[in-house]
Amino acid sequence: MRKCLWISLVIIILSFLVSIWLYPQLPERMPSHWNAKGDVDGYMPKTWALFMLPIVNLGLLALFLIIPVIDPLKHNIRKFMRYYDGMVVLIIAFMTYVHILTLAYGLGVQFSMVLAMMPALGFLFYYMGILTENAKRNWFVGIRTPWTLSSEKVWNKTHKKGGKLFKASGVIAVIGVLFGDLAIWFVLVPVLLSTAYLVVYSYFEYRK
Repeated sequence: MRKCLWISLVIIILSFLVSIWLYPQLPERMPSHWNAKGDVDGYMPKTWALFMLPIVNLGLLALFLIIPVIDPLKHNIRKFMRYYDGMVVLIIAFMTYVHILTLAYGLGVQFSMVLAMMPALGFLFYYMGILTENAKRNWFVGIRTPWTLSSEKVWNKTHKKGGKLFKASGVIAVIGVLFGDLAIWFVLVPVLLSTAYLVVYSYFEYRK
């Protein structure tokens, strides 16, 4: 069994245990959604708030384990499995971090959810840049446009450029912590612009 599976399972089990331990101390209605300024604008029943994300993590882990088996280009995923496994652990850890922030808010700890998320999002985007640079052509992981999937050369060129853009987006996201209410734009704008650029870039590379 791969190391990433054990690490992910430990993280998920710990998140369930923390939820069970804190259950009596939390209010019946828990914050579940925050607006762009980091203010709560949605609530859900306590049971759902405490166990939804750990259950989602279990589903994600199952999906991540299935992908290398069902992908028609599974032999290519094996070529960057080390980076793929790192992505699995990082996404599970990120979701658990969001879960812990939600529990802390429910306990009455006051903070800006947006600002608390920025460093984690920055690190996640930066790692996705590393993964993108090393990803080989497959149907599930990477910049999957009709043109990258149709050409190995276009895939490689697009992913080398995409890796640099996503790593830059991660750095910009962390810098956004310094800008208070504007922080969310330091996540959205770089990622959306990078994604749009890479779709167009892959098309023109294919045309060449």
